Amino acid sequence: MAAEPSLPRSARVAVWDWYRSRARAYAWRRGRANGYRTLVSELMLQQTQAARVEPAFAAFMRRFPTVTSLARASRADVLRAWAGLGYNRRAVHLHAAAQAVVRDHRGRVPTDVQALRSLPGVGPYTAAAVASIAGGARVAAIDVNVRRVVARAGFGDAAPPRSSVDAAAERWIDRDDPGGWNQALMDVGREHCRAVPRCDGCPLIRVCRWRRTHPAGVTVERGAGRQGRFAGSTREVRGRVVDVLRARRSAGPATLALVTGFDAGRVREALDGLVRDGVVERSGRSYRLPA
Repeated sequence: MAAEPSLPRSARVAVWDWYRSRARAYAWRRGRANGYRTLVSELMLQQTQAARVEPAFAAFMRRFPTVTSLARASRADVLRAWAGLGYNRRAVHLHAAAQAVVRDHRGRVPTDVQALRSLPGVGPYTAAAVASIAGGARVAAIDVNVRRVVARAGFGDAAPPRSSVDAAAERWIDRDDPGGWNQALMDVGREHCRAVPRCDGCPLIRVCRWRRTHPAGVTVERGAGRQGRFAGSTREVRGRVVDVLRARRSAGPATLALVTGFDAGRVREALDGLVRDGVVERSGRSYRLPA
């Protein structure tokens, strides 16, 4: 399957025109981008909707306005500031990344992709996003949203080879404003090119190969709209345990089981995982957020 070598200029203009009103839609896009703000926002946005991240990001930045203030904080304080976002291991990674930045990069979040990849919790996508948005690096930040946009618009297929899609995304990058372009495509994916597509109003509708072969927009990706059950899941148990420990200095498994309403065996299983992940620590017979 041939890769789309480039986007027509008209399509690029349409994307930029569509994005213009959204460029300052979120707190992390207001003001001058820097590595720290971008790193915080990108880690928060992993597996979490932007609408939920917006108030949490603003509060977090007030609490930890610089990477140094974050690095010097206790892990417990960082986890408390992370309340409401879930996936608490991300907070552990962010705290460790801040400490690595202070220790190894003189307190400045790097904007080089390879240097970013060396930070805890920073994978290929996050490194590319920070490097392009904060540093102007001409690299595509390819998350699930961008990959879906490129796959459908460029290939007319929901699942072409990933290597081909990624190569096409790199060719599509805007050389003058790679960070803005990456954010624009992310937003197209969030708003329109979802697993269940909403094509009306999409700036790429006129050039989208997928749309040409699915004019009614009725075909969706396998498993679209299905999410893992949260109620009663291990993820819920873990989250509830951490929520209790945010409000208490420490608590034992029996107390945690009583307060959360979950079976003691499941609470102990959750605690074992949380300890391994560095989210909680054991103190005698009790557990607490790490110092």
